[in-house]
Amino acid sequence: MKHPKLRDSKRLLTHEPYPINEIPDNIIKNIGKQLVYMLCVGHKDLTGDDWGNIFAEAIGGNHLQSPVGIADVVYEKMAWSMKTVKKDKPHNGSFQIRLISGRCSPDYSYGINDPHEDIQKTGRAVLNIWNERVNIAQDYYNPLRTSILIRSNDLLSYTLFEEENHRYVASEYRWEENPNGNLIGIDIETGLTCFTWQPHGSQFTIHTKVPQNAVKFRIKQPPKLDLETTLQQINYNDEWVEIL
Repeated sequence: MKHPKLRDSKRLLTHEPYPINEIPDNIIKNIGKQLVYMLCVGHKDLTGDDWGNIFAEAIGGNHLQSPVGIADVVYEKMAWSMKTVKKDKPHNGSFQIRLISGRCSPDYSYGINDPHEDIQKTGRAVLNIWNERVNIAQDYYNPLRTSILIRSNDLLSYTLFEEENHRYVASEYRWEENPNGNLIGIDIETGLTCFTWQPHGSQFTIHTKVPQNAVKFRIKQPPKLDLETTLQQINYNDEWVEIL
């Protein structure tokens, strides 16, 4: 749906390459082609940076490769936070996954030295830090999405979906401490666990459910490129190596 025309609107709109979670087949084919190439050249796994590079190439965007912030791939004034997780059977049923979403340090941001002293206060601080990251990203980019690629152990099966990146209302969640000493954020209305925060390392994790309309696709196992044949194809010779 298009943004409504308003008399007082000052919003700078961007051309979205596609509506959220309606990823065109040509983009999926482009993603699959690059995944096949990665296997051909001997990759054993897929990192978040790999996924950012693949997605940026598929949509004609730019992978910022920045260690801070939540905007990883940008297209005009639009941005995605890129996440990939591994699951043995990514096509099977509806399930929940955990997205590592950066460090949120209540000590650094709010001077909370003992996070266990008042876990409700600590939980609110963690969400406020996340919300401020979203605020900063939306100062430059809108829409702001998260792109999640679930990969199988053999890197042949994939599930892909997107979510809008948004702020959370801290009062809608209560916090508890689990047996590992981590804090978990629970939706007061539904009772579902939505967040995990680890005091050691300040890692913040968002729990999310894979939607029914997620895109599922599979690639064939390609042969690995032979070293000597590949070097011949690029006209390699020993002069390419300069000993200093």
